[in-house]
Amino acid sequence: MSEIIAVMNQKGGCGKTTTVVNTATSLAVLGKSVLIVDMDPQANATTSFGIDKTKVENTAYDALIGDINIKKATIPTFIKNLFIIPSNISLSGAGMELSRRENYHIVLKETLKDVAPLFDYIFIDLPPSLGVITVNALVASDSVLIPIQSEYYALEGVADLINTIKLVEKRLRSPTPIKGILLTLYDKRTRLSKDVRNELKKYFSDSNLLFDTIIPRNIRLAEAPSYGKPCLIYDPESTGTKAYLKLAKEILKRDEKGENNNKGDN
Repeated sequence: MSEIIAVMNQKGGCGKTTTVVNTATSLAVLGKSVLIVDMDPQANATTSFGIDKTKVENTAYDALIGDINIKKATIPTFIKNLFIIPSNISLSGAGMELSRRENYHIVLKETLKDVAPLFDYIFIDLPPSLGVITVNALVASDSVLIPIQSEYYALEGVADLINTIKLVEKRLRSPTPIKGILLTLYDKRTRLSKDVRNELKKYFSDSNLLFDTIIPRNIRLAEAPSYGKPCLIYDPESTGTKAYLKLAKEILKRDEKGENNNKGDN
């Protein structure tokens, strides 16, 4: 059974696309079948795999507006088990087009039905905004992964983001549980990063939402997209690569534990 995970934060620069690309790659390397759905008009997830966004024939936009079946837009990356539905600037107009439709909020959910059974994990990379596309992603997803940068203002946005998720859940009657909060761009040399981590621990002390894995501020993670490669391929020994492999293993462990708990309830 596949799990659709929306990776979102309304604040830019938090490592959202980096998290999508490198977590998906790590899970694929660990043997899982994974799909990335690039729902950001900037198409950074697309170019992270060396795909020229100006030359792709079939994109997430084409599938979303119903011009093609989503399977036609699903292409393999150069990494075994990992596929992507690419994006480009045409997606920037999708929100306006969808908003005119009846039941606009379920379009992505309906679109993904044909590919969802083919993958263990589907990651949706979203723009740093809370528009129609993001609402569609929340309705389509089974869970939300929230990357949070290790800085003061990032903390202020956590409550707002969680409230937004709850609001969509209430109004559209579509529950989307938070899979985890991921601390990114962590610099262990600074007091600020440590303070942010401690605050997050306090904030989520009553839940298991905060991942144990921390993603460090790492130059290799920053360099890899310009070479059209995930960090695991660009520099397998970098601290960034090791962190995302650790995150992938933590996700698998959590999911396995959740499945075992569900079996115990039956």
